Amino acid sequence: MITRLSELFVRTLRDDPADAEVPSHRWLVRAGYIRRAAPGIYSWLPLGYKVLRNVERIVREEMDAIGAQEVHLPALLPREPYDATGRWTDYGPNIFRLKDRKGGDYLLGPTHEEMFTLLVKDLYSSYKDLPLSLYQIQTKYRDEARPRAGLLRGREFVMKDSYSFDIDDIGLEKSYQAHRDAYVKIFNRLGFEYVIVHATSGAMGGSASEEFLAVAENGEDTFVASAGGYAANVEAVHVAAPDPLPYEDAPAAHVHDTPDTPTIQTLVDHANAHVARDDRPWTAADTLKNVLVMVRKVDGSREPLAIAVPGDREVDLKRLAAQLEPDEAEAFTEEDFVDHPSLAKGYIGPGVLGADNASGIRYLADPRVVTGTRWVTGADTPGRHVFDLVCGRDFTPDGVLDVAEIKEGDPAPDGSGPLRLARGIEMGHIFQLGRKYAEALGCKVLDSNGKLVTVTMGSYGVGVSRAVAAVAEGTSDEKGLCWPRELAPYDVQILATGKGEAVLNAATDLARELDDAGVSVLLDDRKASPGVKFADAEILGMPTSVVVGRGLADGVVELRDRATGASENIPLEDAVGRIVAVVHGRPVLD
Repeated sequence: MITRLSELFVRTLRDDPADAEVPSHRWLVRAGYIRRAAPGIYSWLPLGYKVLRNVERIVREEMDAIGAQEVHLPALLPREPYDATGRWTDYGPNIFRLKDRKGGDYLLGPTHEEMFTLLVKDLYSSYKDLPLSLYQIQTKYRDEARPRAGLLRGREFVMKDSYSFDIDDIGLEKSYQAHRDAYVKIFNRLGFEYVIVHATSGAMGGSASEEFLAVAENGEDTFVASAGGYAANVEAVHVAAPDPLPYEDAPAAHVHDTPDTPTIQTLVDHANAHVARDDRPWTAADTLKNVLVMVRKVDGSREPLAIAVPGDREVDLKRLAAQLEPDEAEAFTEEDFVDHPSLAKGYIGPGVLGADNASGIRYLADPRVVTGTRWVTGADTPGRHVFDLVCGRDFTPDGVLDVAEIKEGDPAPDGSGPLRLARGIEMGHIFQLGRKYAEALGCKVLDSNGKLVTVTMGSYGVGVSRAVAAVAEGTSDEKGLCWPRELAPYDVQILATGKGEAVLNAATDLARELDDAGVSVLLDDRKASPGVKFADAEILGMPTSVVVGRGLADGVVELRDRATGASENIPLEDAVGRIVAVVHGRPVLD
């Protein structure tokens, strides 16, 4: 069936939406694919919904190909299963909670591990029923504190979540690999550059996980990669601790007046001017920065934490959040300093830190802070710093916390070379969950020996609505959207750009013939200027457009390729065959 643009529910916009931060958000709104309903919540208009369904189709085809079976569970979920696994509390403020008229607690599902586990528990009881993989494509909800970037970080979104159930870890590994292979095929078909990286499991739990990230300058996730093949989300990078150093010949720690040096740079400048060393200048890497945060527990209580990192690095807040999850880090306030009078703001050192020291504040150090390392750090007195303070001799942290920023050129943890940093958008995440949820909810089956054993699970997610934005992010240009053919709402957009009935009739006839040939067509039959139609065609982003206009007098139409900008005139009588061939990927316009 031919869709006429004059009848399509769409309005293109000439100006960017005020809240647009990234290209995908800007163009999806301007092209009339989505419309903001509330912060982080969007309505899908006809063109956008077609793209969304095309993503769903690709996901379904690849999930079905590995034998996964589709179900559809409710989005409104009872509290009790999430209480059993602890996630009702662990999610904290990140889920939508509500009560029914009888006072019962419910949530809007952010993900469905608990419900799938109970479903399988209810219906299956024997190892003969396994392995099993179930999936759904469904709307999810998370109460994002700062929804932004359109579809990339919303409060309501469409996700494919699937779950595997196996009798043992060997079975889990096979299911995990099958899903991983399916994801590779899905993302290859979606048509954007992506990487697979090691990731943290976070509140999901489990023994291992990987993320599929769409490479994008505007991505919220930072990942690292080495030439030797190591790749990881920065939250999952584990810095290798260096070997301990001998310190028998280290000078005794000595305190110096260092007035007006509350920052690392002012400290380094002062040290080089007044406490010069013989071998080389002092650098920020010689200093030890002690960062204070308050950890908010899931029960609402707050606990102070001190983190020691080399002075040439900052605490990476995302790495810190991943280490503390489900607890959260908050800034250390002026009121908190008042409550801990032993802390000299700007001059805090290990002397007062530690669970057994004056402040009673737990003190965790970067892995690089090993026995024998020598530091310049606060002397716990305003305007004074201590030099040659040796770890293991003069202070001992309570433990290790690997949350310092990762820098370009840092060595890969596996020794495969220096790291490069890049940014990406999380598009998929796969987890080897193990038995966490099955154990909590009593999902057990009889094994081949008649023994009751706990089922082993995997969990696998794809951001379906986010994929629409990720593709737009990677393929749009300064003129508008530019869809890969497999995702485009229509194969071809035909533009009738001349006056008189002859041009419109010829365009309509061509549209009908293409429709009969199985090509989906959007016909721009509006009474608008050619310039408006050309601009809208570029904003809407169909992969192929055909201009029926002044060339019609010579029996030709113009065939245009949106991705390359190439065009050529072709005889009208040959147009159907040429266009069908282009749509099916045979000849490409030069």
